[in-house]
Amino acid sequence: MLNQGLGRRGVLSKLSGAALAAIAPALYAQTKAIAKDVGKPLAPRLRIVIPASENGGWDQTGRAIGAALVASGACEQIDFENIPGKGGTVGLAAYAQRYAQDPNSMLMGGTVMVGAVALQRPAVTLAQVQPLARLTSDYLVLVVKADSPIRSVADLLVKVRADLKSVPLAGGSAGGIDHIFAGLFARSAGVPVADLVYLPFPGGVQVAEAVVSGKAVAGVSGYSEFAELLASGKLRAIGVSSRRTAFGIPAIRDQKVDAVMSNWRGLFVGSGVTPARLAELTDGVKRATGHASWAKVLQTNHWDGAWLAGADLHDFLELDQTTATAIIYMLKLKA
Repeated sequence: MLNQGLGRRGVLSKLSGAALAAIAPALYAQTKAIAKDVGKPLAPRLRIVIPASENGGWDQTGRAIGAALVASGACEQIDFENIPGKGGTVGLAAYAQRYAQDPNSMLMGGTVMVGAVALQRPAVTLAQVQPLARLTSDYLVLVVKADSPIRSVADLLVKVRADLKSVPLAGGSAGGIDHIFAGLFARSAGVPVADLVYLPFPGGVQVAEAVVSGKAVAGVSGYSEFAELLASGKLRAIGVSSRRTAFGIPAIRDQKVDAVMSNWRGLFVGSGVTPARLAELTDGVKRATGHASWAKVLQTNHWDGAWLAGADLHDFLELDQTTATAIIYMLKLKA
């Protein structure tokens, strides 16, 4: 839970009359500039439901946009609610049941949820919510333990082609982008995807732990979720799913495996939220993404700003769902 706590009134009450008169013109100009930047508040209090455990990518993104909403003046306080499980589908169902009509609640989601819905075919799908905005996009990073003899994607391919079943790969929830990446990697290696041993975890922290402990030979997740262990020397990155080298990590594509993909994250609202309120929320979130705090988070976590809303977002989401369903069917991935 975050509180804005600006306390402007308390500060002004302590100034003498002469001091206040002296700074009044500057304060007036500053207040006008702030009001123009902040815009109309959305509500005193907003809620963001995060369908994942704390410290993972969705949690990082949800709390970052929440902080930016407060900092930009869209609200005074944000409540965060973590509901983890099954690639976000548990949180999706809970959100659809509890907050379908709530004009002040939003749901985190993205590529992982799209894939999980396609794989699991749950009773509650993305048809029960409305997309609000796509916020970020980031690439996947393939890592191994620091003392692993595997020093490149080529080395990993040798092991995979020799015996895929002996090379467990750790990643996020079943059906998510990490799982799809693992399936495409196996397919590119020319081995039966049915032999893939995929270890799904609720977040990148657990993926990293599986690799460090030796439970998994390699792991895949976003850069921000591996950054600390990469910096400490406990993990080694051998490839990134971008078209070219990024973060000082060679592109997997340049290592003879065609696996270019990115992971997007965004916000949804309940099915009962009116078009007018959806427009207000979209405007408020857009302003928040223009705040300095949001820009700093993007830079720190190596995320790309990927703003998309309205009809373009609907078209994008429809294509993403179709693509995920087709890939999961083609690879014959299993939950």
